[in-house]
Amino acid sequence: MSIPTVNFLRGVVRRPWRLAAEVSALLIAAVVAFPLYWMVLSAFKPAGEVESTEPRPWTLSPSLDSFRRVFGQQEFGRYFLNSLVVAGSVVVVSALVAFLAATAVTRFRFRFRTTLLIMFLVAQMVPVEALTIPLFFLMRDFGQLNTLGSLILPHIAFSLPFAIWMLRGFVKAVPDALEEAAYIDGASRARFLWQILFPLVFPGLVATSVFSFISAWNDFLFAKSFIISDTSQSTLPMALLVFYKPDEPDWGGVMAASTVMTIPVLIFFVLVQRRLVSGLGGAVKD
Repeated sequence: MSIPTVNFLRGVVRRPWRLAAEVSALLIAAVVAFPLYWMVLSAFKPAGEVESTEPRPWTLSPSLDSFRRVFGQQEFGRYFLNSLVVAGSVVVVSALVAFLAATAVTRFRFRFRTTLLIMFLVAQMVPVEALTIPLFFLMRDFGQLNTLGSLILPHIAFSLPFAIWMLRGFVKAVPDALEEAAYIDGASRARFLWQILFPLVFPGLVATSVFSFISAWNDFLFAKSFIISDTSQSTLPMALLVFYKPDEPDWGGVMAASTVMTIPVLIFFVLVQRRLVSGLGGAVKD
């Protein structure tokens, strides 16, 4: 038996728990990735294979017919643009407001500060479904039904508690001595806020923005509840209903549309992955 093989076996014997953890991680990753694989596979399968009673985890005759039907929909581009507007607005507004609010509750002392922080936690415990009907009447009274504002405002409200609580740890990690040194050097409060503090907590902003983006991008409940008659204001999740008919569902179209919906999320992850890892690491460390 060669020396490398002996060293490998010794490592396995000495680190059985590490090996078990790695195998478990691979199995969990496979279980999580399999639905995504099946979605993409079904999007490229011909209609006959998608509707077959004997599904196979491969296809020998890939087809783009499902994607042609998706992009052939007259309003699909409009739905895609609406989703970008909603998700982008939620990410930008919630990040800026959460940053300012986290700075306020961390750097300033005022009455009911602890009560406010507890309310942020309580707000996260309320299920979205329980607030959908009250939000519907609220949007109706403000005249926001059938507008993108009826999707943007609720998502901002639901994103803020988590974002503020998470960013609070990043702001708190910045030492007070740094702020005092900036003031001594002649920096104003606004300059310290945007030129010093903001870059330091930016990884945390990226981490919270990812959750805000995914929540707004994949939203179906609010889009179905608040966009009633004006289909030009619908988002991508609503486009799936075009392909889903109770009597004759187009599963290939559903899977192709779902695949197209996933692409912007993957691109967003690729662009912010480094900042995301450091942001989540900083949150865990805090």
